[in-house]
This record gives sequence, structure tokens and C-alpha cells, in this order.
Amino acid sequence: MEYQYLMLIISILVAALVVAVLVKSVKVIRQQQVAVVERLGKFRRTLDSGPHLLVPWIDRVRYMIDLREAVVPFPPQGVITEDNLMVNIDSVIYYQVVDPVRAAYEAQNYIQAIEQLTMTTLRNIIGGLDLEQTLTSREEINQKLRAVLDEATGKWGIKVNRVELRSIEPPATIRDAMEKGARAERDKRAAILIAEGQRQSQILSASGEKESAILRAQGDRESTVLRAQADRQAAMLRAEGDAQAIHTTFSAIHASRPTQGLLAYQYLQMLPKLATGDANKMWIIPSELNDALKGLGTMLGGGQGGAGPVAEPEALAAEFEAPQKVDVIAEIEAQKRAEEAESQRSVQQAIAEAAAIEGRRAAAVGTDKQPALGAAQEPQDEAEPQRAVEGDPEPA
Repeated sequence: MEYQYLMLIISILVAALVVAVLVKSVKVIRQQQVAVVERLGKFRRTLDSGPHLLVPWIDRVRYMIDLREAVVPFPPQGVITEDNLMVNIDSVIYYQVVDPVRAAYEAQNYIQAIEQLTMTTLRNIIGGLDLEQTLTSREEINQKLRAVLDEATGKWGIKVNRVELRSIEPPATIRDAMEKGARAERDKRAAILIAEGQRQSQILSASGEKESAILRAQGDRESTVLRAQADRQAAMLRAEGDAQAIHTTFSAIHASRPTQGLLAYQYLQMLPKLATGDANKMWIIPSELNDALKGLGTMLGGGQGGAGPVAEPEALAAEFEAPQKVDVIAEIEAQKRAEEAESQRSVQQAIAEAAAIEGRRAAAVGTDKQPALGAAQEPQDEAEPQRAVEGDPEPA
């Protein structure tokens, strides 16, 4: 019985030993990992992903290396620039192990080695730049830092893929000064833009006022010319009417062949009108009254020295020839039509000139060369009214 118990205990111990040997012999490596195996303290081989058999208590997995790309953020580092200003730089490094054996044996702690190398490289790079260059040359700093780290970590079996500066913080006083400078620069640009807008507005307003003054002057000139022409035509028509009336009266008088007695009779009829009026206190008889009375006596009864009997009215009427009538109304209507046509032509010419000026101004505004165009346009604008004056008819 004791023998059976002893054999059972031995079998259990052998089974446990076999299980322990199997556990020590079989090693499963995960994906994207590499195991560095040492045999009796010396590098033996590397194990890739998957199951592997090891010699128990002789082979040992010394390092487990991750082949995936890793991200290492470093705390902010104080760096002095070329102009003696302290800035804090926070950096991030993206690296990947490409040679597990070198990563395990060439550097004791490659993460710490990369951090220290990054600090010293940043001091060297930033020390040759001033603050403004440091703030505006991040890409250049990243490239230089990556080149130095890649060269230094190559013998460690590490590949530095990217280096990024997350933040560059200058001192608080420098930040305040930079904010004030940026605010002043923005205020300056705003003031320049406002002044430029006001300048363009004043230029456009002055150009519009100039064109409107030119058009008003042209309109006043046209209206003055038209009024002068109308006054001249009215004066001509009045003069022609007066001349026609005088001619008609003179012709009628000569055609009727008045005698001395008729003239004396008309003279006597005019005498009472000379005495009319409240201011007349005296009635002065002209010296020609005796001659008029003699003529009247001769006309009525004849006498010594008379001219003979007065001719009959029918005979006088037969000898009278009336002058040709002049249609003054028709002439006035024709003159009005001619004046309306001339006024319409002047209005169309003024509209065409205004449209041409507006087109030139729109072209000048579209090309954004208003000052130069205003200077070049001045002689041409001054010449426009002169051409209009030369093309218009002479005023009366």
C-alpha cells in the first residue's frame, strides 16, 4: 500500500515537471512584436510573431520590442533664443523600431536618450534664431531636428519619422508686446483702408460734381442760346411786323392819294385829343391851324387858289391797290418748329456727351486706376465743352 502511494506521488511530480517544461518551452509572440532571446546571458536569436519552442531554464526572453510607430511627447523645455529671450518649447516625436537587436543592446534606454538628444538639438537650433524667426520657422526647425535625430538614432535601430513642435510660448511680457504690436498693425491697416475708401469716395464725388457742373454749364449755355435765339426771332418778327404795317399804311396812303383838305380834316380831328387829360390847364393852338382851315375850306367849297373839286370816293377806290398780305402766324409757326428741332438736337447732343463721360468714369473705376485716370482725363474733360461750343450755332 505504501508503495502504491509513493508511485502516485512520483507520477504527479513527473506530470507537474512535464507541464512546467512545456510552459517554459513554448512561447507565443503577438503580432508586431519581436522577442530577443538570450541563452545563458548571451544573445541567441529573435522571435517573430507566433508560437516558438525554447530550451527551458537555458533560453530566456530578455526584451520584448514593439515594432509599431510610437508617439513620445516631451515636456516643455526652456530654450534661449539668439536675442536672449527664454521660450518654452513643447515637442512630440514619432519613431519606430526597425532593428530590435540594436534597440535592445545599443542604448540602455532609447526613450530617455531621444529626449535628451531632442533637448540639446533644440537648444542648438533655437540658439541661432531670434524670437520672430523661431515663431515663424516651425517647419524649418522640424526638418533640422528630424535630420539630427534620424542620424543619431540610426545606430540604435530606431527610425524617427516626424518631429513636431506643439507650442512655442514666449514670456508673458513678450506676448503682451506682440499682441499690442499686432493690434497696432491691424489698426493701421484698418485706418489705411478707411482713408483709401474716403479718398476714393471723394475722388468719385469730385468727378461726379465736375461732370454735373459741366452738364449744368452746357445746359445753361444751351438754354441761354435758345433764349437768345428766341428773343432774336421775336425781335425780327416784331420788326418785320412793324415794317409790314408801316409799308401797308404807307402804301394805302399813297394808293388813296389824299388831298390837302383830307389831311387838314384829320388834323382838326386830332386837335381835341391834344387837349384831353386832367393835367392840361392851357390849350395852345398851333400856328398851322390857319393853313389847316384853308385846306379844309378848299376841300369843302373850293376857292381862290384852290386845287379844284375833290375827287369822288368811288374813283379814288378804283385807283387804290392793296399790298400783298403777309401771313405772320404761319411764319411764327415755322420759326417755332425750327426752334423745337434745334432744341431737340441740342438735348440729344448733351445726353450723348453725358453718356460718354459716364462710360469713361465706369471704365476708370473698373480698372482701379482712378487717380491716374483723373489726371489724364482732366485735359480731355476740359476740351469737351470747347468742342460743344464750336459745334453750336452762334447766339444772337
